[in-house]
Amino acid sequence: MRSGRIKILGVPIDDITEPEAVVLAQAMIESGGPHQICTVNPEFIMEAQRNPAFRAVLQASDLNTPDGFGVLLAARWLGTPLRGRVTGVELTLRLAALAAERGYRIFFLGAGPGVAEAAAAVLQQRWPRLQIAGCYAGSPDPANDEEQRQIIAAAQPDILLVAYGHPRQEFWIARNQPVLQIPLAMGVGGTFDYLAGRVPRAPRLLRRLGLEWAFRLVVQPARWRRIIDAVPVFALTVVSQGRSRDKVCRSKCRQE
Repeated sequence: MRSGRIKILGVPIDDITEPEAVVLAQAMIESGGPHQICTVNPEFIMEAQRNPAFRAVLQASDLNTPDGFGVLLAARWLGTPLRGRVTGVELTLRLAALAAERGYRIFFLGAGPGVAEAAAAVLQQRWPRLQIAGCYAGSPDPANDEEQRQIIAAAQPDILLVAYGHPRQEFWIARNQPVLQIPLAMGVGGTFDYLAGRVPRAPRLLRRLGLEWAFRLVVQPARWRRIIDAVPVFALTVVSQGRSRDKVCRSKCRQE
């Protein structure tokens, strides 16, 4: 199903396509919990450089999908090309379709008040057979974990989507999954906002060209620090790693 797992700046990323990710997700659900999927983009990778705890979560995740055009470019530059992107938004849509077909129950956790409900309604309108186990804005604060675990456990979901933004959503899942034992949990960032129409998504052409960051900068200028970290800083860091690795390889070759 998967051809391998590569590393970019020490962060493992699976070389997997969207259809393969869905097949793997179904296998996780059918085998029982707990499993965690992370959709890794350049922001994740840069955060992992500064945050060892976050890096540990990504290293322990059951599946790290390549989310972000920059990840594909970095993988190619490092000589370990990936076959394509598997974004949080697209994987959420595919999981909703799978859940509607197989009768899986989805719980929507996070985002602002009413956003999870609006996102769930959009998906249920598209797939009328989709079973919504529950929606709850909640909080990523560990002080609220017990209350949220009780709510989610009572709903008995097969899939848990958590929209607290990275790295809080990944920490929340890693911290609570050992207790909840939900078959599949995934952090989805701003996916609920996109689905609910609260935040516009970049046009398809810009997404295909890898220019989502430019669209986000125009629509959400407050994200400029994150975009700088995810675009020029990430690119320079990856280029530096590639050159360092080349120097090591040339040194070894000379010694041999």
